[in-house]
Amino acid sequence: MASQQSSGSGSSSFCRGSYPQLYCFHNEVAPLRVVRHVGPHQGKRTCGFFKWEDEIDDIREMQQLMFEKDVKIAEFELHKSELEIKVKRLKDRKSELEDQVAQFGIQITEARLELQSTRACRKLALAFILSW
Repeated sequence: MASQQSSGSGSSSFCRGSYPQLYCFHNEVAPLRVVRHVGPHQGKRTCGFFKWEDEIDDIREMQQLMFEKDVKIAEFELHKSELEIKVKRLKDRKSELEDQVAQFGIQITEARLELQSTRACRKLALAFILSW
């Protein structure tokens, strides 16, 4: 058969026409054969694992979709990791700011106490002076 591909290596000079190469379930280029017996499939070409050449290759399409899905998942996981790092940095910064606010609160309380103590001393001194 001159129109038959001799091996699955794809090195044949056979012209496949408008159809893309077919791949078997082992992801190898499938050799083509032509149906010679009289019937509804006469003249159709088929590969060795009985897939009609003009049928849609659902397995290849599904493999491509799975690959695209895996790529998208990897991109989302990378983005998630980057966001987790940002969240950790923001939590650390928030903790630092809370510590600073607490320190400012302590300093303000100490200043108020000192001011109150100073006022009390002044009042006591004024009362002492006035009582003389």
